[in-house]
Amino acid sequence: MRGPAGFLLCSLLLVDPHGTEVAAQDIQPDPKTPCANWMGGAPGYPGHNGLPGRDGKDGKDGEKGEKGEEGVQGPKGDHGEMGVPGQEGPRGFPGYPGQKGEKGEGAFVHRSAFSVGLTERAPHPNVPIRFSKIFYNEQSHYDSSTGKFLCSIPGTYYFAYHLTVYLTDVKVSLYRKDKAVIFTYDQFQKNNVDQASGSVLLHLSTGDEVWLQVYGEGDNNGVYADNINDSTFMGFLLYPDPDVH
Repeated sequence: MRGPAGFLLCSLLLVDPHGTEVAAQDIQPDPKTPCANWMGGAPGYPGHNGLPGRDGKDGKDGEKGEKGEEGVQGPKGDHGEMGVPGQEGPRGFPGYPGQKGEKGEGAFVHRSAFSVGLTERAPHPNVPIRFSKIFYNEQSHYDSSTGKFLCSIPGTYYFAYHLTVYLTDVKVSLYRKDKAVIFTYDQFQKNNVDQASGSVLLHLSTGDEVWLQVYGEGDNNGVYADNINDSTFMGFLLYPDPDVH
């Protein structure tokens, strides 16, 4: 009951203090109604939602938790691209010299050489000239009894001769294996001493022979030697064949 009539009825009831006390003990008035549950009105409609409150202050961080167990190892990743080369570092100090090594075995050196001179004044033609004056024949590859050099080491050889010419002309040739290789001719000038010479490089095989020989008739054997004039013949190995050990 609302309006002035309701208000009047409520005022009359509040006059009797005794009744009011008994009623207060039995039923507590609803503060939401004006008449302490006497003929209360119908419930009102729900109010609208209020505005959201402001955010509260951030709370403090909690204590750090314990370390968890290690997980399973994952698969190996792909190789990355090669990086750019770095700058060259500073040069280090020189090291100490090493100890001297042991002396090695010397390589075997092949030797073959001779140098001989003539003692006969007029050698016979068409036969090897026998140079019996020995200047050098350490390996004994030249035979003074035959006038021939015998090859014992296959390789490349140098041969040369320097002959004194006197009394008549000279025609000589250098032979290898019964075949003339080079020829030298010198025409004698009367009342004079002349010189004839020649040289050649030859490749020889083991067993090859080399010698000098006067060719032609007897008028061409003017090779001469005495105590102040020499006629010489020489040869030596330049280098052996590669397969010679």
